[in-house]
Amino acid sequence: MTMVMLIGFAILMVMGLPIGYALIFSATVALVGIGDMPTTVILLKVFQPLQNFVLIAIPFFILSGALMMTGSLGQHLIGFATRLVGRFRGGLGQVNVFGSALFGGVSGSAVADASAIGGMLIPWMTREGYPPPFSAAITASSSIISVLIPPSIPLILYATVSNQSVAGLFMAGIIPGLLLVIGLAVACWIMGYLRDLPLLHKDPDAPSIGRVLLNAVPAISLPFLIVVLLRMGIATPTEVSVLAVGYALVLRVAIYRDLTMNSFVSNLLATLVTTGVVMVVIAASNLVGYVLAFENIPNRFSEWAMTVFSDPWQIILLMNFAMLIVGMFIDLSAAILLLAPLFVTMANAIGLNLTQLGVMMTINLAIGLFTPPVGTTLFISSAIAKVNVGAVARELWPFYLVAASVLLLVSFYPPITTL
Repeated sequence: MTMVMLIGFAILMVMGLPIGYALIFSATVALVGIGDMPTTVILLKVFQPLQNFVLIAIPFFILSGALMMTGSLGQHLIGFATRLVGRFRGGLGQVNVFGSALFGGVSGSAVADASAIGGMLIPWMTREGYPPPFSAAITASSSIISVLIPPSIPLILYATVSNQSVAGLFMAGIIPGLLLVIGLAVACWIMGYLRDLPLLHKDPDAPSIGRVLLNAVPAISLPFLIVVLLRMGIATPTEVSVLAVGYALVLRVAIYRDLTMNSFVSNLLATLVTTGVVMVVIAASNLVGYVLAFENIPNRFSEWAMTVFSDPWQIILLMNFAMLIVGMFIDLSAAILLLAPLFVTMANAIGLNLTQLGVMMTINLAIGLFTPPVGTTLFISSAIAKVNVGAVARELWPFYLVAASVLLLVSFYPPITTL
């Protein structure tokens, strides 16, 4: 019945049904086809994963990100990044990259990052003489930094499926995230010289840098506070997420003084919608996982891979190839929830560290966010830049090289995910 479920899921996706509902309907048809399956079991499998205490962190991190990103914080962060790297060749592209890194420590969401950063920087880059497709390309690719730097929503989802430590996964994502920042910034610098992109001619005098740094420090401090609290065992990820909301409220009310009641209500509603979407996908993915487990698909696939491929590095390549294909068609969060049970079994069989696997999956599937035909950040950035998706895709090749290089390092050099 697994094949029936997959065919049904593909048909429903082509029809445009949201992925959560497509998963639930196709898995339910498969379970009914198995026969002798009480409806109570189906209902239990839908609601069972939602009882995980760690999931409480997701809405709070989403809310803290919304609170931080809708005020004047964005202007302060971009101002800081501009003073830091804007004077270099391809500087606005580097501002985009560093801005994504700073926003990533606040939002944990690539889609939110692409929307916020793209809305501010793409029009600015275009006015300064940057080609709109290039501006959209760097925005689409740099936004995936958000899913590696704490607080990363995809890493939290992987933790719930694999029973790994959220704190350990957050720590493991820091170095790959920083490598991605450096690689993308270097790519922008190189492309700036090759294409003779305009300079900003900003004077990086110490007083101006000091002023923008002073304005940005409260926001920049959030990811560092998250890391310290988790690393030292002062608070659990769920407690940290609640503290992050409190911290964001204090910043908006007492320091930046730009939080209005309408803005707060809007942030709450956006958080409710986003959380609802994530929870539906989690519930649906558990039902699909039950169908796969019922027919012993993870173990059978693992045994097949171990039989056909003799070396662990070959199996790691197989997993990466499979994830790249899936990531092109299925959203990052859903893909992690669907593939993690399968790949955890394979990782255990070859001795691959599960924390390393989590970071590897996140980077790999995040590449799908800016890859046609369904790349979410690619479409968002293209819409903001008002250019064709194909034109943006042609500008992405240097950023694909950077992302692939970091992916290979994470896949085959385990120390990079130990911090």
